[in-house]
Amino acid sequence: MELNVWLMYLAASIALSLSPGPNGLLALTHGVMHGYRKTAFTVGGGALGFALLIALSMFGIGALLQASAIWLTLLKIAGGIYLVWLGISLWRAPPLTFSETAPAAATSRWVLFRQGFLSAATNPKGILFFAAFLPQFMDPGRSLVLQFAVMAGTFVAVEIIYELSVAAAAQHMKKWLTGAGRRFNQACGGLFAVLGIGLALRD
Repeated sequence: MELNVWLMYLAASIALSLSPGPNGLLALTHGVMHGYRKTAFTVGGGALGFALLIALSMFGIGALLQASAIWLTLLKIAGGIYLVWLGISLWRAPPLTFSETAPAAATSRWVLFRQGFLSAATNPKGILFFAAFLPQFMDPGRSLVLQFAVMAGTFVAVEIIYELSVAAAAQHMKKWLTGAGRRFNQACGGLFAVLGIGLALRD
C-alpha cells in the first residue's frame, strides 16, 4: 500500500473508531463496572472480532475482483453512498446511554473477552461497513494477503488504543457523553458523509 493511501486509511480508521458503536459503548460500560485492567480483555475480544470481519469482507471482495476488475469501481461507488447514508443516520441518532448500575453476572476474563468478540463479530452493520469501506483503499494489482495484514493491523491497533483510552477515562467519558453526546454524533456523522463523498469520487 502506498504511503498516501495508508495515511488516508489511517485517518478513516480513526474516524470510524471515534464514532459511537457497540464496542466503544461496551468498553465504556466495562471500564466503569470492572475497571481498566479487566476491560483490556473486552477490548482484546473486540479486536479479534474486527479482524474476522475485515478478513471476511476483504477476501469476499477479492473473489469478486478475480471475476472482473469493474467490481472495484462499482463497490467504491456503492460504498461511498452507504457511508453517506450511515453519516446521515448517525447525525440523526440520539446520544448513547448506559446504566452504570447494570448487574455484572459474570466478570471472568474469558467472559469479558467473549462479550467483546461477540459484540464486534455479530454486528451485522460491521461486515456491511467494511464491505463498503475497504474497497476504497484496495489495489487489485497487489497481494490481497499483504493488504489484509496492513489494513487489519492498522484498524485493530487504532481500535485497541481508542477503546483502552475510553475504558481508562470511563467515569469522565460517561459525564461528557451525557452532556455532549448529540453533538458528538453529529460531528461523526458529518465526517462519514464527507468521507463517503470523497472516497467515492477518488480515482
